[in-house]
Amino acid sequence: MNIKNIHIGNLIQAKVEECQISTERISRFLNRPEDEVEKMYHAKSMDTDVLLKWCKLLKFDFFRFYTGHLILYAPQARIDNEFTQKKDTLVFRKSIYTQEVKDFILDKIKMGKMTANDAVKRYKIPKTTLYKWMKKL
Repeated sequence: MNIKNIHIGNLIQAKVEECQISTERISRFLNRPEDEVEKMYHAKSMDTDVLLKWCKLLKFDFFRFYTGHLILYAPQARIDNEFTQKKDTLVFRKSIYTQEVKDFILDKIKMGKMTANDAVKRYKIPKTTLYKWMKKL
């Protein structure tokens, strides 16, 4: 799974095949014609409302792929005097790592594509967190 380039249609199609759900059932659930359902499998992205329906139908959180992407590839938030946090503002917590993100990083380390120190620097993961993941291998 390439977290950097997410093709949500392919991921949905793979899960549909895994769950062996008929296109007719999907069409009724989404309230869309079958040909439109087939087109969704080829879509790189889709409306969040539609994706939420897919999550409910397939009992799988497809949004986690996007969360993993944000954790790995979003720029580090600046914390200094220029930017202050307000109580009413939502703050994205980068300390939440999905299993896909953990697997992605640990696979790179295991295959020798990067060292533990490289992962700490590149993805801003605390050393203790990374070493706990590695210990569980």
